[in-house]
Amino acid sequence: MRTSGCRLSGFVAYMGCAVLFLTGAVVQGDDAKLAFFQKDVLPILEQNCLKCHSGEHPKGELDLTTRAGLLKGGESGDAAATPGDVKSSSLIAAINWTSFEMPPTGKMSPQNIATLTRWIEQGAEMPEKLNYKAPQHLDPVINDETRNHWSFRPVQRPKVPTVSQTDWVRSPIDAFVLHRLEEKGLQHADRADGRTLYRRLHYDLLGLPPSPEAVQKFEAEFRSDPETAWTSAVDTLLESPQYGEHWARYWLDLVRYAETNSFERDNPKPFVWRYRDYVIRAFNSDKPFDQFIREQLAGDELPEVTNDSRIATGFYRLGLWDDEPADRELAFYDGLDDMSATTAQAFLGLTMNCARCHDHKLDPIPQRDYYRFLAFFRNVRHYGEGGEDPTHSSFVCSLASPEEAAAEVAEKEAWKGKLAELRKQLDDVEEKIRPQLKGGEIDDFKRDSERLRVIRRHVDELITREELKNYADTRKAWTELGQRPPKSQELALCVKEHHRVPEPTHILARGNPQGKGEIVTPGFPEILGSTEPIITATSTGDSSGRRLALAGWIASPDNPLTSRVAVNRIWQWHFGRGLVRSANNFGLQGDAPTHPELLDWLAAEFVSNGWSMKKLHREILLSSTYQMASVGDVTSLEKDPENNLFWRFDPRRLRAEEIRDSILAVNDSLDLTRMYGPSIYPTIPAAVLAGQSVPGKGWHTSSPEDQRRRSIYVHLKRSLQLPILAAFDVADTDSPCPVRFVTTQPTQALGMLNSEFLSREATIFAEKLREEHPDDREAQVARALQRATQRTPTSAEIQR
Repeated sequence: MRTSGCRLSGFVAYMGCAVLFLTGAVVQGDDAKLAFFQKDVLPILEQNCLKCHSGEHPKGELDLTTRAGLLKGGESGDAAATPGDVKSSSLIAAINWTSFEMPPTGKMSPQNIATLTRWIEQGAEMPEKLNYKAPQHLDPVINDETRNHWSFRPVQRPKVPTVSQTDWVRSPIDAFVLHRLEEKGLQHADRADGRTLYRRLHYDLLGLPPSPEAVQKFEAEFRSDPETAWTSAVDTLLESPQYGEHWARYWLDLVRYAETNSFERDNPKPFVWRYRDYVIRAFNSDKPFDQFIREQLAGDELPEVTNDSRIATGFYRLGLWDDEPADRELAFYDGLDDMSATTAQAFLGLTMNCARCHDHKLDPIPQRDYYRFLAFFRNVRHYGEGGEDPTHSSFVCSLASPEEAAAEVAEKEAWKGKLAELRKQLDDVEEKIRPQLKGGEIDDFKRDSERLRVIRRHVDELITREELKNYADTRKAWTELGQRPPKSQELALCVKEHHRVPEPTHILARGNPQGKGEIVTPGFPEILGSTEPIITATSTGDSSGRRLALAGWIASPDNPLTSRVAVNRIWQWHFGRGLVRSANNFGLQGDAPTHPELLDWLAAEFVSNGWSMKKLHREILLSSTYQMASVGDVTSLEKDPENNLFWRFDPRRLRAEEIRDSILAVNDSLDLTRMYGPSIYPTIPAAVLAGQSVPGKGWHTSSPEDQRRRSIYVHLKRSLQLPILAAFDVADTDSPCPVRFVTTQPTQALGMLNSEFLSREATIFAEKLREEHPDDREAQVARALQRATQRTPTSAEIQR
C-alpha cells in the first residue's frame, strides 16, 4: 500500500479522536422525523459538511449548525433546504454534483444522498441550533516526547542478541530475527532447496529467469558444497550488468520517473532517458549511496562536476509539467512542492508536503518548516517555465568537454560559412534573372523551391546552358549541405538555477500564492535538530549553493533518517515488505519497525561499509533469513499470519517488467546485449491507441529488433502504458511510488490468453520447440515446461 502525502483516511481517523458535542433545543415537530435526523442525517452532516459549514466564519457563509442557516443558505443566495421541495434545495444539487461539488473530497454514496433527499422531502426537521464544537487541532508539537520517536533518534549500533539456535545464524541478521522468533515461541522455516534458492536469487537480483541448464548446474554444486555454491552465485549475479537494469527500476518508481509531462498533450521530456541510464550505472558500479544522494540533489554544485553528476540532476525534471496552467504562479509552487515532497519522501521518509497549507496534522512539522525546506529549491528554474521550449539551454546541459565544445563551435562556423558562400552564388544568378521576369513568373520566383524550374524555361535566353548546370549543381550542394549540419553535442535534461541570489521564500497562507506571509530562509526540520545550513554560492555559474547544503545534510552519517530509510527500502525490495511497512512514512503515524534493533544495526553497518549497496545486498542474501523456504506452518500461521517476524520467506508474484522480460527470455528472444540509450516503443494494438485524444500520438513503433530489449528501456508515457505492464500494476508515475499495488483481476488472465504480444511470442516459442524436437510432440511439451518453470516436468504434467 502506498504511503505518500496527506491522505484523507488518515485525516478522518485523526479527526475522529476529536470530541463533538451536538445537543440543543428542539423545535416543535414530528418526533419520528427528529429521531430520523439524529440517527441518520446528523452523522452524514457531521462526517461530510459541518467541519467547513460551522463556526464564526463558515465557508461560503453557509452555516448548517442552525435551522435558520439551513433555510437561508449561503453567499449564493439560494436556500440550502426548502422543506418538502427537493428541486429548490441547493444542498441536494451540491451533493449530486450538479452545481457545486460537495463534499470536495469525493461524491457521497448513493445511500447518503438518498437519506439527505428524504430528509428534505419530509420537511428538513432538525434542532433550532446544534451546540457544535469544532474538532480540536491537536497538532503534534516539537518536544522531548516527539524528539524521542524511534526514527528521529540518532542511529546507534545495537548489540547482536544471543540466541539458542546458534547453528542457524549465518549473519547477525539471523540473530536479530531468531531472537524475536524465540521470544514468541515460533519456529523458523527450513532452508529452501537449491532450485528454489537459485530461481529466487536470479529473479531477485536480475529480474530474469535462469536457464534450466544454469539451475541444474547450481543444484549439483549446491548438493556438493551448499555454502560455497550459494556464496559464489550471490557474488556472480551481483556483478552481472542485468543487476543494475533490474534494481534501477525500484529507484525509478520512487522518484516518479516517466518520460513525458502528462496533462493534455503529454509531450516527451527530451533526453530524460539519460537519467535512467545514470541510475543503472550507479547500481552496477556500486556507487556509494551518499554520493548517489549528492549527485541527484546537487550534482551541478559539487566541487568536481562530472557528466554523471549533471545527468543525475535530471531528478528535478521527472515530475508532471502543465504547459498551459490556468494559474502560472500556483503551478510554480506546485512544481516546488513536487521537488520538496519527492526529496523528503524518497530520502527521509517524511511526508513534509502535508504541511504546505497548515501545520502537519500528524507529525511535528510546522508549516514554517515546510517552507524553509522548500526554500532550498526556490531558485531552481522550473521545467518549461514561462512557456520556453523544454530543450532550451535553461533546462538542458551539454555533456561535451571544453575541447569538444570548442571544436563543435568551429565546425559549425565553418559549416555556416560554406552554406553562406553557396547561397551567395545562387543569389548572384537569381538577382540577374529576377528583373527580367514578367507576369505570374514573378510570383513563382518568390518561392525558393520554384526558382530552378522558372530559370530552366529561359535557358539560352536569360542564362546559358553551362550557367544553368553550374546553378543547378550549386543548388544541389547547398540543399544537401543544409540537411547535414555538424553533429550536435550530446545533451541531458538537468537542473539550472535562475541566479546566484534567489528570490525570497514566503510562508503561504493555506498554501495560496496570493497569501504571502513571513519570509523564511532555508532550514532543516526542527524535529531533527537545530543545525542551520551553511550555504556557499558556487564559484562559477548562477547556482546559489543551497541544494549542496541540503544534500550534505541528508547524506550525512549523522542524519537519523537517511540510512534507516535506505536500508529499509533495500530490505523491502528483497523480501517484499520493509522492516517498516510504511516505506515513505517514518513519522509518528507511520508503521513502527517490526525489528527496530535490526533496522538500526543494518543502518549502522550500511554507513560503516561506505554506504555500499552491494555489501548490504550480500549481507542480506547470505543470511539464513533470506534462504528460508516459503512453506506454511500451522502454528506460525495462527500466531503470525502476516509473517511480521519473518518465520518464513514470503512468496511474491513477478512484477510487470519481470513478466514481460520472462516471456521474451523463455522463448530465447530477449536481447541482453544492448544496454542504455533512447527508449523503445513496443507495438501497441490499434484499439489501445484509439483511446488517446490523438490516436497514436507520441508512440513510434520500434523495429522488431529493438522490441526485444528489456522492459526498463520501454518508453514511459504517462497517458499511454504498454498493456501488459499496465495489466500487472506498473508503477503510478504521478508521485513517488514506494510500493506497487498487487492486484488479481480477470483482465490479467484474459490479456495473457488473447493479447497480440502473447500470441506473437507463443508462436516464436512453438517454432523454436519444433526446431529443437521435430516430429516429437512429447519432447516439445517437456522442453516447453522445462523452459518456463526451470525444472524437469513430471510425466503426468507432460501427458496433461
